[in-house]
Amino acid sequence: MTLRLPQNISGLSTRTAVDVMAAEIRVEKAISLERTGEAAGKAVAALKAAAPSDPERPRLLAEAAEAVWGYFIQRELMGQGSHAAVIRDMGIPREVIARLGARPKTE
Repeated sequence: MTLRLPQNISGLSTRTAVDVMAAEIRVEKAISLERTGEAAGKAVAALKAAAPSDPERPRLLAEAAEAVWGYFIQRELMGQGSHAAVIRDMGIPREVIARLGARPKTE
């Protein structure tokens, strides 16, 4: 009589270091995506809280555009190319979308 491991755990012993590393990389990517999403959400909320006449509004707008742009790049790196649902769910203003990727002139 021969014994064999149950089918549901027999593959565990054949896991390679590459598989483990790939799993760790996926976790790190997910954490990074969450962080950039939170930063974008906070920046958009700060912009929305500012009055139109607030002298800090241009800075808040630039910060929101930078944070959202970084979030979109991170999403694209993870294969999530469509941002329409994120724009809608986060309520990202058009003025932010219009400035994605734009850099202020530095001297």
